[in-house]
Amino acid sequence: MTMKNLREGFDSLWDSLSEGWTRLRDSARGALTRFNAGDQANLPDRSRIDDSHFTSSQGWALIGGDVYEDENRLVVRLEVPGMDKKDFDVQVRDDLLIVRGEKRFEQESSDGRWRVLQCAYGSFERSVPLPVAVKAEQAQARYRDGVLRIELPKARPGAARSTQLKVS
Repeated sequence: MTMKNLREGFDSLWDSLSEGWTRLRDSARGALTRFNAGDQANLPDRSRIDDSHFTSSQGWALIGGDVYEDENRLVVRLEVPGMDKKDFDVQVRDDLLIVRGEKRFEQESSDGRWRVLQCAYGSFERSVPLPVAVKAEQAQARYRDGVLRIELPKARPGAARSTQLKVS
């Protein structure tokens, strides 16, 4: 094997790796969400956690979402399991849907040890760009089975677009 072949092999490997990271970043665009530390009292005592990668101060998680559009509405679905409808604050502001919430840690029992803690806990904010004008005051939000579903009727261009939503 010559140096030229070796260099071409490394270049090809680097290009492939770079392309993979770019595709991952693009597919997770907007879904990667920062969770800021919430109520620390609910987290297990650090002495009961064996996961060396765990940090209670902040975490990152993917809040996956879909945006569907038909003739009359936009439907936004966000995957946010482990929460209650009262934990959400949903707003439409101009051309953004803003979802804030807090995911709280739930203790399994008072004894035992935590081997892996990969879920993010705390407060978060996820913004979803709205591709068309919506009637924010007629929007409805519903949380069921770990999915927050927001239906936004379409509006004519130029209509005011700012309101707070109640999650049912």
